[in-house]
Amino acid sequence: MPEAVIVDVVRLASGKGKPGGALSETQPVELLAHVLRTLVERSDIDPALVDDVIGGCVGQAGEQALNISRTALLSAGFPESVPATTVDRQCGSSQQAAHFAAQGVIAGAYDVVIAAGVESMSRVPMGFTTVGRSPYGPSIAARYPDGLVGQGISAELISAKWKFDRDTLDAFAAQSHQRAAAAAADGFFDREIIPIDVADADGNTVTHTADETVRATTTAEGLSGLKPSFYSEEYAQRFPEINWHITPGNSSPLTDGASAALIMSDTMAAKLGLTPRARFHSFSLAGDDPVFMLTAPIPATRKILERSGLSIDDIDAYEVNEAFAPVPLAWANEFGADPAKLNPRGGAIALGHALGSSGTRLLSTLVNHLEATDGRFGLQTMCEGAGMANATIIERV
Repeated sequence: MPEAVIVDVVRLASGKGKPGGALSETQPVELLAHVLRTLVERSDIDPALVDDVIGGCVGQAGEQALNISRTALLSAGFPESVPATTVDRQCGSSQQAAHFAAQGVIAGAYDVVIAAGVESMSRVPMGFTTVGRSPYGPSIAARYPDGLVGQGISAELISAKWKFDRDTLDAFAAQSHQRAAAAAADGFFDREIIPIDVADADGNTVTHTADETVRATTTAEGLSGLKPSFYSEEYAQRFPEINWHITPGNSSPLTDGASAALIMSDTMAAKLGLTPRARFHSFSLAGDDPVFMLTAPIPATRKILERSGLSIDDIDAYEVNEAFAPVPLAWANEFGADPAKLNPRGGAIALGHALGSSGTRLLSTLVNHLEATDGRFGLQTMCEGAGMANATIIERV
C-alpha cells in the first residue's frame, strides 16, 4: 500500500475579508490560480502529472461558482487534461480536500494530486450563497423545534458550558496575535507564504507578503473593552446560561486567502527525485450537536487518537482552528493538552480564517512548525458548520 506524502504546502498571506483588504481587488479564481501555479513551480514538476485538483470553498456562488478549482487550474496554465473538483465541508473544506487527496493516493487512485482551498470573503460575503432563502426544510424544523443557531451563539454556549470567563477568552486571543507576530518577525512564515502581486485600492500594483490580520500590539486589556457581538433579547431568553463573552476580538476575522498542498505517493516522490516533508498518518471525521455546532473536534480527536494508537502526549503540536476562542480552549480542556503545543505560531484569531482555505493553511503552518522544532507528529482539527469536524495526524519524514 503506498504512503501519501506531502511534498510541499503553501499559502497566501491573509487579507482582510472586506472591501479595502489587501486581496479584495483580486478575483478568488486568480488567488487560487497563483497558488496552484507557484506550488508546481517550486517543486519543478510537470503539471500534466497531476491526476486531480481537489479544492475547498464554502461560498460557491458568484465569483466562486461553477467549480472554481477547475477554473483556477486553467487560469494557472495547467494542461486541459488535468481535472478538478470543489468540495464543501464548511470551514474544513480544504482539510477534507487533503483527506480525499491522501486517501486517493493510499487507495492507488492517484499518483500526484493537489489539495487546495480558496475563499474571498470580501467578494463573496458570508450568507451570499443562500440568496435570502432558508436552507432548512420542515423536517429540520420538526427535529429542532426551537431552531438552529448561528456559530456565534454556539461559541457562547461552549463558553458557558466550559465556564470560560471573558478574561480567559481575551487572554487567549491576545496570545494568538502575539505568537503570530513573533513567528512573522522571526521569519517563520517565509517558507509557507508565497508573494502575490495585487492591485491596491488606488489601482497600483503591490506585492502582498505579510498576514494583514495579525495585530502585534493586541493585548487582553485592549480587547476587554469590545462589546459582545451576538447578544439579542431572543437568545438571552432562550439561553439564560450565556454570559455574552464573544466579541470581534476573540473571534476569527473575515479573511481572504488561498492555499494548496502537493500530495503524492512515496514511490512517485522517489521517482521524481522529490523529498517528502511529511506523511499522512491517520484521519477521522465526526459529527456532533448542531446547536453547539463547534464541539465536534473533541469526538474527532478521540477517534483519531484511538485509530492511530497515539496519545495526546505523543503529539508534538496541535493546530485547532480558532474560529472562536472557546473552541480550542474547550478542546484543550477535554484532553489535558499542553497549552504550549496548541497553535504555537498563533491561530485563526490572528492569522485569519478564509473558510475554504483554512484547512490547508493550518497544514502549511503545522508542517513548517514540525520541521522548525524537530517534531515528529502533528494533529490538526477544525470545527465545521452544522456540527462536524475533520481530524488529521501527520508525521514529519
